Amino acid sequence: MLKTYFKLAYRNIIKNKANSVINITGLAIGLASSILILLWVKNELSYDTFHTNADQIYKLTCDFGDSKAATTPAGLPAGLKAQMPVIKKTVRLAFPSSTLVTFKNKKFDEKNVAFADSSLLDVFSFSLVKGNRDSALKHADGILLTQSSAKKYFGNENPIGKVIILYEGINLTVTGVLADVADNSHMQFDFVVPMAAITPYISDLKEDTWGNFNFHTYIQIDKNFDPATANLNQLEKQIDKIYHKRVGDVKVTYQLQPLASIHLAPEIKYDLPGHGNALYVKIFFIVAILILVVACINFMNLATARSARRAKEIGLRKVAGAVRSQLIIQFLTESVLIAFLSLLLALIIVSIALPAFNDLAGKKLIINVADANLWLSMFGIALLTGLIAGSYPALFLSGFNPVKVLKSNVKSMGGNLLFRNTLVVTQFMISIILLVGTVVIYNQLKFIRDRNPGFEKANLLYVPTKGFSSDKRQALKNELAQNPLTSDFTVVSEIPTDLGDWTLDIDWKGKDPKAQIFMPKIAVDEDFVDVFKMKMKAGRSFSRSFTTDSDNYMVNEKMVATMGLTADSAIGKKLTLNNNTGTIVGVLKDFNFKPVQQSIQPLVLKFNRNGGYMVVRTKPGHLEATIKDLGQICQKLNPAYPFTFDFVDKSLNNLYKGEQQMGNIFNLFALLGIFISSLGLYGLSAFMAEQRTKEIGIRKVLGASVPGLVYLLSTGITRLILIAIAIAIPFSWYAANRWLSGFAYHIQVSWPIFVISSIAALFIAWLTIGYESVKAAIVNPIKSLKTD
Repeated sequence: MLKTYFKLAYRNIIKNKANSVINITGLAIGLASSILILLWVKNELSYDTFHTNADQIYKLTCDFGDSKAATTPAGLPAGLKAQMPVIKKTVRLAFPSSTLVTFKNKKFDEKNVAFADSSLLDVFSFSLVKGNRDSALKHADGILLTQSSAKKYFGNENPIGKVIILYEGINLTVTGVLADVADNSHMQFDFVVPMAAITPYISDLKEDTWGNFNFHTYIQIDKNFDPATANLNQLEKQIDKIYHKRVGDVKVTYQLQPLASIHLAPEIKYDLPGHGNALYVKIFFIVAILILVVACINFMNLATARSARRAKEIGLRKVAGAVRSQLIIQFLTESVLIAFLSLLLALIIVSIALPAFNDLAGKKLIINVADANLWLSMFGIALLTGLIAGSYPALFLSGFNPVKVLKSNVKSMGGNLLFRNTLVVTQFMISIILLVGTVVIYNQLKFIRDRNPGFEKANLLYVPTKGFSSDKRQALKNELAQNPLTSDFTVVSEIPTDLGDWTLDIDWKGKDPKAQIFMPKIAVDEDFVDVFKMKMKAGRSFSRSFTTDSDNYMVNEKMVATMGLTADSAIGKKLTLNNNTGTIVGVLKDFNFKPVQQSIQPLVLKFNRNGGYMVVRTKPGHLEATIKDLGQICQKLNPAYPFTFDFVDKSLNNLYKGEQQMGNIFNLFALLGIFISSLGLYGLSAFMAEQRTKEIGIRKVLGASVPGLVYLLSTGITRLILIAIAIAIPFSWYAANRWLSGFAYHIQVSWPIFVISSIAALFIAWLTIGYESVKAAIVNPIKSLKTD
């Protein structure tokens, strides 16, 4: 019997080629889109789950009241483990921004070096492909490399036992080779250095301090511990109690962050880069479902619209003794077969599109052919899609009354038109919501790109001054000042778009003694304001004319407001930072040093006595020449370090990399969803034009014009689109505002957005149905009236 159903399904697919092509293509694109999105969603949800003890591992984070941080003190982990038996293992990690690595007199500025306790491989399941797992990190003079780094430095040689030099004199022997870190790990590194190797040089490590928050701390809880919320809360309170008993009145509490939730948790201060966004995962999951819904609606629409063609077949089968359940199975078999044919085509589309999608999403997604769960999921999606898409047509067609059908009275049956219209409205309602989302995301990203951050971000390149002694830094300044291409420069402790130096140790007259403010600081020189082209609200910038400026401060407007002052009244006021008291000499207009998701925070600018980064404002049209001269100067004065540079506007854009990728992905699938809707609407309009062939012929004979006939054929669809617009606007308004609420600074969702989206939806619909309408309207009426 099942074989017969498949034969009948195959014959009907072949018989109605145009209809089948539209159905299979629409479903294939819908399935391909959904598979790509679900691969992305699965990847986002899989972060750090590959570790054997993932459900027992937690990261310690801290809450200072007005802000949160991902780092903890050096002495805390050992102190907790000694007093809390439930904590079985701890590991601390540090990730410097860059590390000088020397091998065979070649120097490299490595960005992905991790310093870790020897317990790293006990807590985490990073795969060691060479070396002894038990002892690889136990030697203070050892180092682990990933396979890619081993290949880079040693080629095909065995790296075990080879020596690499860190910084300018720390000799380390390769004790092991790790497999390259999986992309779905929130920790990414190319080298692992034992914490013991740098302990002699870091006071926090030597003294096991509890006051400075500089290390990422992970703890592994006893496997018998019940991770219920109440139990975790109790554990956090115990940690707080131990900490405050040791430290005293620092207002901080600790949280336990489950390892698998780190990637999608909101990013906090000092967090590791590469965070995902839980909201975006939900959005794309919903988009995947919506696209499948649109594809299913196409199938239902075309199947019910063409029911008259199958009516006599159904009537004869019923007269011959077929029961309704057999007819339902027949039609469901047909829709499931189409779904699986669509799945095959979808897999071809996915295999072709996946590299481009990876570039768009910044991922390395693959279809693992050995993953049985993946194949079962795709099989399940295709089966469910086929059953849902074929459910209404099966129930509707199998319910035909054979007497009415054989009397050719199928057109008088109710429900068909109403249901079809409902599907069209639903389909275009989804399309309009996607269109509004596309317009809102485009405008918000444009707002981010065009928004003035408070300084001129273009033409600023920066070079780290690591390795420059104070004498060399002065020589560097002299060389830069003498070169007309590099003479417009400033020295800052950090790039303003990536401030990592925060402090609690700040005071002023009138400050609430109970208040604890965790705020950033940056050290700048006399040229900072001019080079960045910032604006002063009151007072002045640091100046060479005032020798006392080395002890003075500048602040931003937000800091003045925090102090309860105005810009003018703040000038001359005393401020104490890290026990150094100075005078506020200038108030800068607020500028964004954090992404627009976050509001501008108080900022203190102190005088830069040391190095950090040399920032040069290049002259338009002379970028390459400036980089060349800058490189020659740096190599001459600091040959021990490789010359590296970057751009401030690039650093600023990196703050919105996730939003840009999200926007690109959303726009792509919104367009695909709209295309699928249009594909179904085209098939429906072709059928409607075919059904009204004789009517069109009679109207033409009676003098109807082509524009009049096109209007007649399109007016029904237009009415449905207008209904869809009316329903979609409130939904899209809510969704857009929900997304924009994640930005401290954002566009307003105003009526032009809905007008543009509505006009676009109407235009797409008219363009889709226009071809078939015009084609039907210009047919010779004699041919139209000859049709059966």
